[in-house]
Amino acid sequence: MDWDKLRIFHAVSDAGSLTHAGDKLNLSQSAVSRQIRALEESLNTTLFHRHARGLILTEQGELLFDATRSISKRLEAAAARIRDSEEEVFGELRVTTTFGFGTLWLVPRLPKLYEKYPNLKIDLMLEERVLDLPMREADVAIRMKEPSQADLIRKRLMTIQMLLYATKSYLKEHGTPTELEDIANHRLICQNTTSAQVAAGASLVQHLMAYNPHSTLTVNNYFGVLQGVLNNLGIGVLPDYLTEDFPDLVRILPQIESADVPVFLAYPEELRQSQRISAFRDFVQEEVIAHRKQIRNQTKS
Repeated sequence: MDWDKLRIFHAVSDAGSLTHAGDKLNLSQSAVSRQIRALEESLNTTLFHRHARGLILTEQGELLFDATRSISKRLEAAAARIRDSEEEVFGELRVTTTFGFGTLWLVPRLPKLYEKYPNLKIDLMLEERVLDLPMREADVAIRMKEPSQADLIRKRLMTIQMLLYATKSYLKEHGTPTELEDIANHRLICQNTTSAQVAAGASLVQHLMAYNPHSTLTVNNYFGVLQGVLNNLGIGVLPDYLTEDFPDLVRILPQIESADVPVFLAYPEELRQSQRISAFRDFVQEEVIAHRKQIRNQTKS
């Protein structure tokens, strides 16, 4: 099968238009159309339905696009490995993690990484959906559970818990609860149990709701929960990795905590030699060690 025709087919499938694909490939629309017709003739099938609004893949076209997409991602991985220098760290690194961990723990620490590697380009993808690393949807992931996908190198970074926090100002005005039943006199700020989150957090919220909080504020991510707590709206269910960066938070009801949540860093086996991956992995591990040390010092004081 002609690789050049497949490359053009992939671009057309991705763009949904001969014109847009031609612009991307620096080819005329007629040249792109000829290549697609030639590919269809060689396969003796129709790959696209032609409509006024553009092109739609046929069932056979979908099968071929799945194959070219897989090939494209493998080629991207190979190119990434080739670009990696033995002595330098540069180029794009696609990192995925949850919205809460990314905004509240990772991003505030990235200046240290950029200071060390100023030519690194990080594309940070924050979402609860687990991206497919072997299919190159991302280069490296930090996940709140052990990855189940095959062909991944994984490293356990830390264990976190969801705890109850409020500000000193809020507690001064509304009092500090000493028993779980006291939650009935306060506003609870938390993620809705139907929103995407770790199961341990949802279970803790369900448990707290059984004690009938006076009022509630539910948000679909921990960044919003944190903002509610910092603005003295109530008592929040938040991950314990926040305590280092937000010293005004006071843990309350220390007997209440979620189950342990393991945090893993993972990346494809084929990127084992990537200098960018190694630099990011070492940076995160160093920050985790510093985080643990800071927490221990806070506990002692």
